[in-house]
Amino acid sequence: MSVTLNILNKIKEYNRIMIHGHIRPDGDCYGSQFGLKDIIKTSFPEKEVYVVGETCNYVSFLGTPDNISDDMYQGALAICVDCASGERLSDQRYKMADFVIKIDHHIVVDSYGDINLVKDEKPACTEIIFDLYNEFKDELKITEQGAKALYTGLVTDTGRFRFDSVSSNTFKVAASLLDLGVKVDEIDNLLSVETLEVMKFKGYVLSHFKLTKEGFAYVVVKKEVVEKYNISYEDAANQVNVISTLPDYPVWALIIEYPNEIRVRLRSRGPAIDTLANQYGGGGHAKASGCHLDSFDDLKQFVKDTNQVVKKYKILN
Repeated sequence: MSVTLNILNKIKEYNRIMIHGHIRPDGDCYGSQFGLKDIIKTSFPEKEVYVVGETCNYVSFLGTPDNISDDMYQGALAICVDCASGERLSDQRYKMADFVIKIDHHIVVDSYGDINLVKDEKPACTEIIFDLYNEFKDELKITEQGAKALYTGLVTDTGRFRFDSVSSNTFKVAASLLDLGVKVDEIDNLLSVETLEVMKFKGYVLSHFKLTKEGFAYVVVKKEVVEKYNISYEDAANQVNVISTLPDYPVWALIIEYPNEIRVRLRSRGPAIDTLANQYGGGGHAKASGCHLDSFDDLKQFVKDTNQVVKKYKILN
């Protein structure tokens, strides 16, 4: 029996289903959660389906997570999306569920599901979920709102279809979602609007980034800067690609000091940087990863290690 058929059978088997996402959810995580909820609830109206975890303000137009009690997990199915490691799920109560399914597109860190559907060649988890729907579309249904959620995840995690992980299937999925009622201009408008505070913060990023002779561009954002511009940490982190267009600088990073940690958003348009992220307690995709620093004392070594990755890439290419 195929993995996808096993997943469909488990969805049919359980009457209560919790859909989990990762900490600091992005558009793909949120879109996967709410898109999958729509598919299950539309296909099986009698089932209880909940999205749990943190809110993503950037795509909050897709919905609001549910507040549920611990006892609701008794005899329930947990489906965890867009998260390579169980410890990065924002609601750890998935462990209390009767059965766990993992659906993801990141390089495998741990197989925390009883069933694991992982396709790391896919540019977005929403593409995997649509493929699951499409495989069993004789039994599954989706509404325009569900299609909107999946399209939002697809367009955000592909950088609006710019990344090299985008395939012909990605565009086929996008076309199918448009046929289901998605309005491209509506989604684009919702994703493109930004506050004056965010626009001013972009100015700070453009005025304070640093460059290394090897070809690494990065900017450090202290927590007092986030507070000064009166923006959320989510809005600050979303500006990682502001310094992405410099020629001869194929790797860039936004390093943000949160109240309790220092997070690194690391991006590339050439060298694989996921192994580097692994060295600093993170991971992700070959060209889009995240990690953390224990303190700013580690920054010098992190820059040095990144320089080595870029230097090696330039020698080989």
